[in-house]
Parts: sequence; structure tokens; C-alpha cells
Amino acid sequence: MTDTTKPTFYEFFAGGGMARAGLGGDWKCVFSNDFDFKKGAAYQSNWDKDGQTVLKVGDIRTVEISELPGIADLAWASFPCQDLSLAGGGAGLRGERSGTFYPFWDIVKLLIAEGRAPRVVALENVTGTLTSHSGKDFEAICQTFSENGYRYGALVIDAALFVPHSRPRLFVVGVRDDVEVEDAMVSPGPIEPFHTRGLQAAYERINDEAKGNWLWWNMPTPRHRNTVFADLIEEEPKSVKWHTAAETTKLLGQMSPINLAKVEAAKRAGRRMVGAVYKRTRIENGIKHQRAEVRFDDLAGCLRTPAGGSSRQVIVVVDGNRIRSRLISSRETARLMGLDEEYVLPKNYNEAYHLTGDGVAVPVVRHLAHHLIEPLLKRQKARDAAAA
Repeated sequence: MTDTTKPTFYEFFAGGGMARAGLGGDWKCVFSNDFDFKKGAAYQSNWDKDGQTVLKVGDIRTVEISELPGIADLAWASFPCQDLSLAGGGAGLRGERSGTFYPFWDIVKLLIAEGRAPRVVALENVTGTLTSHSGKDFEAICQTFSENGYRYGALVIDAALFVPHSRPRLFVVGVRDDVEVEDAMVSPGPIEPFHTRGLQAAYERINDEAKGNWLWWNMPTPRHRNTVFADLIEEEPKSVKWHTAAETTKLLGQMSPINLAKVEAAKRAGRRMVGAVYKRTRIENGIKHQRAEVRFDDLAGCLRTPAGGSSRQVIVVVDGNRIRSRLISSRETARLMGLDEEYVLPKNYNEAYHLTGDGVAVPVVRHLAHHLIEPLLKRQKARDAAAA
């Protein structure tokens, strides 16, 4: 397709452009925004190589709608999760970071007032959104879609369906009320796995007005994933070093008997096993202990933005009786997010980890685009062309 026939999108809270990577080359980004200058540099390294930048680095509150060209087919917003996360302070949509949901919608409202409402609006955030403030934050999101002329629905999609990475995320997709929705794209009620019990419970808590514009999006599940965590591991990583034998022994010494038993089982697996380790403080017999807790289920733990060493994943690689350990590498985190090998990562390890840990899994975006967003737009554009 030529640039003039490609569907267009705005990418808010763009980070390193992972939503853009998921949408792919058949889409045209006409505006993007992120407040982080370091992420902005990574974005430009990957997407604005010809010098024709569409990125504005700065607070979303500084975005003027005159900077947003045309009528976008899609406005994507992966707004900050910290205040909605179970690990956060619980401020929710009232928080300074997750509260940027409202400045984003201020922009959408101004576009609506100008007759330039995006045809589709998609939000992504943590599943803690469903229960934040006893469900009131999720209800506020639903109410915002409903009050502004969008029929909408939500899905919980775990990146583990596509890549060996445990990362469930909430996606709310709204379609402008004049866009026709094919009957087959909506189910009469919730269908797992994308309509989880947690999502169903959150739906029951929203008010009747918001329920009136709710759609249970009907989307197929992907084919079975055929990769495991071990497939993504670098033997000679550039961004980190393997631990010394003493460091690995110390790590094993921080494991409880149950976690050491997992290591012993991995030694007998008959194949290379890679375990993801997080360090946590546990109280045992009234005494605090720092424990290293490992999982050997062929999945990485959910990548999180590093805020101190305890949140960086350590990996344990077990080949029979040989046990090695180290921090997960920045390229491995990129692979876990579904980014291709050509994606340019920041040279600084913490910056690269921050970039990937804050992102949206690329194949999840592609699946949503292919099975939901693109069919909605294709049907509408065919209808518009017939009416012209």
C-alpha cells in the first residue's frame, strides 16, 4: 500500500514505539508523543531514520491538536501503569502518572469537537486497572468511552500466548459510534481466555449507562506458541556478564528448600532449563530473609521497570549439573517483548530495561490489529467508498 492508502494512527505514551512495531508497515504513524527524552531517542533511532520525525517529546498536556493531522483511524494510548499496578501506591487514575489518562481524553474530546474523532481508540494498561479503587477506576474509563460516542469493550491478553513471557495486560478498544461493527466480531457474552473472570467481575461493577455501549469483542486465539524461554537466551550477551561461581553459589544460598528443589528437578530435565529469578523479602519464623525465588515453567516473569536491583530479573541456566546465573540481558528483554533483532536498543543497560519493561508486547498488538482493529476499519472504508 502507498502512504496515502495506509490507515493512520496517533501513538500516545509511545515509549520505544512498540505499538508501532505491532501495527506494522501497513500502517502510517502521523503523530507520536512521549514525555521521556531517553525513550524518545530510542524511538527516533528506530522509526525516524529519514529525519522526518512525527515524535513530540514532552508532557501530554503540552500537545496541541493542531499538531495532530487529519482524522486518524486509530489513537493508541499505553498510558502509565504505576498508580494502577498492584506494586504501586494505589493512587489509581487520581495519581500523577496514571492520571494522564484524562489529558489524553482531553485531546480526544477536542478532536471530537472539531469533527476529527479517531475511528478507533485503544488503551493498554495493567490488569490491576480492573480492581483499582474497588473497580471505580475501570468504571471511569468505561464511562469516558461511553460518554464520548464510542462503543467499546475490553480484553485481557497475556503475552505468554505469543512469546515465553508472563505478561497479562488489559486492552480497552472503542469504536466510534458511526462505524459499523460486523455481527461476527461481537459475542453475546464473555468468552475466555480474553474475557477473564476478573474482567467479567469488573464489568458487573460498571453502571448501566456504561454497560449500554459495551461490546464483548469476539477475537480468535492464536496458534500454539512453539518457543520457550531457553530459546531466547544469549550465550555471550553484550550488556551483562555471567556471574562468578561464588556469585551463583550465593544466589542458590538465598533459595528456600522449595526453590532449591526446583533447581534439582531442572538438573534432571534432560534439556537446558532457564529459570527466572526475583529476589523478595520473606518473613520466616518472625525473621526477615532475602529470598531468591525461581520459576522453571519455560516462561520469563513479567518484565518490570527497574527501580532498584530487586526488580531486575536474574536468570539461572541449568544444563545437567552445570548451573550458571546472571542478569537477564537487554536483548533478551527485547525478544521477550517480541521486538525483532534489528530493533536498536539504548546502549545503557538500565535504559534498555526501562524501555522494554514499560512497553507493550509487539505480537499482542499485531493480533489485535489483525483480528479486530483492521477488520473494523476495512469494513467502514468499504462502506464510505460505496457511499461516495
